[in-house]
Amino acid sequence: MPRYAADPITDKSLRHSVREGVAYSVMSGGAETYFSAFALFLKATTTQIGWLASLPPLLGSFAQLLSAWVGHLTGRRRPIILFGASLQAAVWLPMLVLPFLFPQHAVILFIACVMLYYAFTNLAAPQWNSLMGDLVPEKRRGRYFARRTGLASVTAFISLIVGGLILYGFDEIGWTASGFVVVFIIAALARIVSVYHLSRMVDPPGHVAALQVPTDMHWWQRLFGSPFARFSLFFALLQTAVSIAAPFFSVYMLRDLKYSYLLFMINTAASVLMQVLTLNAWGRVGDHFGNRKILVMCGSLIPVFPMLWTLSPNYFYLVCLQAMGGLVWAGFSLSAGNFFFDLVPAGKRATYLALHNVLASIGIFIGASLGGYLGAVLPKEFDLFGHHVTWGSALFGVFLLSTACRLVIVLLFLPRVKEVREVRPVSVGGLLFRVARYNALAGLFFELIGRRRPRPAAEPESFRDQL
Repeated sequence: MPRYAADPITDKSLRHSVREGVAYSVMSGGAETYFSAFALFLKATTTQIGWLASLPPLLGSFAQLLSAWVGHLTGRRRPIILFGASLQAAVWLPMLVLPFLFPQHAVILFIACVMLYYAFTNLAAPQWNSLMGDLVPEKRRGRYFARRTGLASVTAFISLIVGGLILYGFDEIGWTASGFVVVFIIAALARIVSVYHLSRMVDPPGHVAALQVPTDMHWWQRLFGSPFARFSLFFALLQTAVSIAAPFFSVYMLRDLKYSYLLFMINTAASVLMQVLTLNAWGRVGDHFGNRKILVMCGSLIPVFPMLWTLSPNYFYLVCLQAMGGLVWAGFSLSAGNFFFDLVPAGKRATYLALHNVLASIGIFIGASLGGYLGAVLPKEFDLFGHHVTWGSALFGVFLLSTACRLVIVLLFLPRVKEVREVRPVSVGGLLFRVARYNALAGLFFELIGRRRPRPAAEPESFRDQL
């Protein structure tokens, strides 16, 4: 078993954090994955699915601001973390009960419960990020989070399969509602275990995630001109473009393609499985060669995926598409998170993380709301230049719009992203080779993409003093 830190107390806390992540993943993989499926079971419309995807993250971002403000008042992190996590465990009870007690308002009540669910976890998030920033050694950050995320992803994958099998089994005998109840109860118990491990972590003297709002105009001018502002704007705009389509792939599968819960689970699991297989490789590569190359490589591929969903309804094709998407998103998500840690000084992470997440949540709200509206009004058939066009789904227009928006944002912003720490230079082709070397299955991706000519590495810069 690897040692995460030289200090035994810190090392023990990091081990509890790994176990906490595993328990949390039982909840997120086994139940949270099926929120959209439950909403569709409750007869949610496409517009309401858009609300389900957009409103909870928006409320959650403001909960992060509240967390940072409370951290400023109290000067403590762990009580806020435990309070938010415990309330998230408790919200499963009304989520289970209310839709069945008030069936006429089931969808709205479920969305309200999910909003509270995300608000409580986001209440804990800034303090947790601050705590982990102090506990994890900087030189081992990529490998530690890759291992933690990898184990959590394995658990989420297994939980997703178990949850899907439970739903499929109960649906086959006509007890679909009971299946969701069982899945949600397991999730609540898993979150309670997660809270226990959080309570066992040490909170060393360090930087409490406290909200700081400087009044110095020069500070704001430096902020708006900083790499942090450019990266957060890029991330928020990309989240906007992604969210135009992302909430509606499940609608397309369950409503339009009439997938069973078993087929839906297998399709979703393909993405999670590829993340499990490649996260450790992405983490090692990021530690050695920096996060910018991974951001550029994966970010350049993100725009094509929604368009690819429109090419064929073949089940095996869509499973392979999900697997490739999991590979790309694993690299992008891990490198984006680590890039943020590299970009912002520890003492100011709460303020900048709050700004970063508020921008991203506003983007998700705008994108998912737009996608939900268009998914409800776009026709399935239309005339174009004298030709009658029939789409497989009215959601295809939503998918193509998402592709176009993603492409524009990636072309505008990715070339301006710069590495913020000194790393070894490597070409994109060399980067692909190293990912393939760390994981044999990723070699398939390397063969499909091929090598590109090496380009001169950008000069490493340190921008944190500007913030």
